[in-house]
Amino acid sequence: MLMSAATSCLLVVDIQERLLPGMAAPGAVVDNTAVLLKAARRLDVPVLVSEQYPRGLGAIVPDLMPLLAADEKIEKLHFSCMGDQGFAARFRALGRKQAVVTGLEAHVCVLQTVEDLLASGTETFVVEDATSSRTEKNHAAAMARLREAGARVVTTEMVVFEWLGKAGTPAFKELSALIK
Repeated sequence: MLMSAATSCLLVVDIQERLLPGMAAPGAVVDNTAVLLKAARRLDVPVLVSEQYPRGLGAIVPDLMPLLAADEKIEKLHFSCMGDQGFAARFRALGRKQAVVTGLEAHVCVLQTVEDLLASGTETFVVEDATSSRTEKNHAAAMARLREAGARVVTTEMVVFEWLGKAGTPAFKELSALIK
């Protein structure tokens, strides 16, 4: 199954100021999530962003804030975004059958969110190069477990080019430049 801009939404999980610095490859997570946010904007893919206990973990990192609309951010206490009634209701209201997921930590909040999305019948794609954990071992374990659960583990480039679907368009020219 391919990802489609018409049926996808982008979920950005907990890429927050006090959480990010302790992650393996924090720069790649921010850079790749920024590419996905720009692609989502260009291709009209809806976005939801979670903040896990922002009073303790801080806000979404400053590099991503200009790419977000204020109404896209949802505070939560549950590790799974879908465990939060407000987030789950907003996700369902989008009416999208596919979720593309980035964020932190891969083996906690991302994993639990994806497991819940899969259980609800949502086709779910985890962006491996836009997720991280404190250790590579935890990240790798999360990706393996999510594959076994039925999630598709993908890269940022896979998402962008599947959302585009074809070359030769203004969107292709604009978004392919983000990948280079």
